[in-house]
Amino acid sequence: MRLQPDEAVRRSGNEGGGEEVIRTQGLTKVYPGGILAVDRLDLSVRAGEIFGLLGPNGAGKTTTAGMLTTRVLPTAGRAWVAGVDVVAEPALAKQVIGVVPQTSTLDRSLTVWENLYYHGRYFGMPAKSARAATDDTLERFRLADRAKAEVLELSGGMAQRLMVARAILHRPSILFLDEPTAGLDPQSRLALWEILAELHSDGQTVLLSTHYMEEAEQLCHRIAIMDHGQILALDTAAGLKQTVAADTEIRIQAEGDLDDLARELTGRVDGAVDARVVEDTVHLSVRGGRRLLPQVLAAADDAGFQVSDISVNEPTLETVFISLTGKDLRE
Repeated sequence: MRLQPDEAVRRSGNEGGGEEVIRTQGLTKVYPGGILAVDRLDLSVRAGEIFGLLGPNGAGKTTTAGMLTTRVLPTAGRAWVAGVDVVAEPALAKQVIGVVPQTSTLDRSLTVWENLYYHGRYFGMPAKSARAATDDTLERFRLADRAKAEVLELSGGMAQRLMVARAILHRPSILFLDEPTAGLDPQSRLALWEILAELHSDGQTVLLSTHYMEEAEQLCHRIAIMDHGQILALDTAAGLKQTVAADTEIRIQAEGDLDDLARELTGRVDGAVDARVVEDTVHLSVRGGRRLLPQVLAAADDAGFQVSDISVNEPTLETVFISLTGKDLRE
């Protein structure tokens, strides 16, 4: 029986308790024009864990991954991967990492098989070993039947699986994934999650940057919530959600001044601890309240608001992000 991604992670027995394999000290990147992308980042990732960088577009996730993989030169600070200084020894650092960037870098002039084989040869694998590794990896990533196909013949999900397959062919210490499922359909996304869980069960260390909350929660042992180049919070998904003062979140859409509605609900609903307006929706955080929906609807009606939509949820990683920044994680 094949495990679901989160179940495979839980049952693998390896939850990132090993030695430190990624470390940064004051890592900073300022782009021309004074744009501060990463601001004095201190980070530690342990061997065998899937570590998530979660945040909206522009939070600094891609720049952080770029500096750790030698593609972006830091303005200040230092970083090490598998004990290698990425600035002082970039060529050596590239030998111990695998990278899957946001955009496809597959060679369209080569077949699926050739993309893997020549990658192995580039990393110094003997021809026989590269052939064997290519065949084994295609089987593992369920691409063996596409070995002779051109890259342009692949679906988006297949191409992304091939990108991950190529990145781990030379058995890197650390795999970097930058928004790996962006643009994929749900089925392809789940297939990639399953592959990542299988890689983790073999002890692969993964640094995953994403703006998908469910992806981070399903796959990652620890998650750093990032915005404006800084880490706002870092813990397990469960630990992050426990930092929220509420145990229930109600989202309300209505016509009128939503800031007024937020104030009314905070004063009238039992257990209300906070209310914010995010993207034309009131997010009401409640702890220990009972019969919440009737209370919310009655309070809104008494204040002259007609509710058009309402939902009740447990706190999510998005709730944590909104409580830290006051804005939607998907921005």
